Amino acid sequence: MHDLKLATMRFSMRLTFLALLFAVIMLGGCRTTGEKMSDLYPGMTQAQTMEKLGRPDSFRSSGEYEIYTYSNRLMSGWAWDRSDYHVIFKNEKLVEYGHGEVRQNNPNTGTLVLVPVN
Repeated sequence: MHDLKLATMRFSMRLTFLALLFAVIMLGGCRTTGEKMSDLYPGMTQAQTMEKLGRPDSFRSSGEYEIYTYSNRLMSGWAWDRSDYHVIFKNEKLVEYGHGEVRQNNPNTGTLVLVPVN
C-alpha cells in the first residue's frame, strides 16, 4: 500500500511539473501588442507593421495620413492593463506610433487593510 501511494505521488508530481513546463513554454511565445510595439520603427511599410502587430481593429484616412487602431489590447504579459494603440502612416510609411488611453483591469480595486480586533 505504501508503494502505491509513493508511486501515485511521484506520478502526480511529474504530471504537475509537465503541466507547468508546458504553460511556461506556451506563454513564453505569446507577446502582447504593447510588447510588440517595441519592434516598430519609423519608415516601416504598412505590410511590415501588420506582420508585427496583426490586422488592426480599425483604420481611417485623413489626407495623406492613414491611422491603424488596435483596440483594447494588453500592454504587457505581467499586468492586465489594456490600451488602444495607434499606428500612423504617411505615404504608406510608418511615421508615429504609441498607445492611447490606458484602462486598468478593475479601477474599483483598492487597498484592503486588516485591523486586528482584541
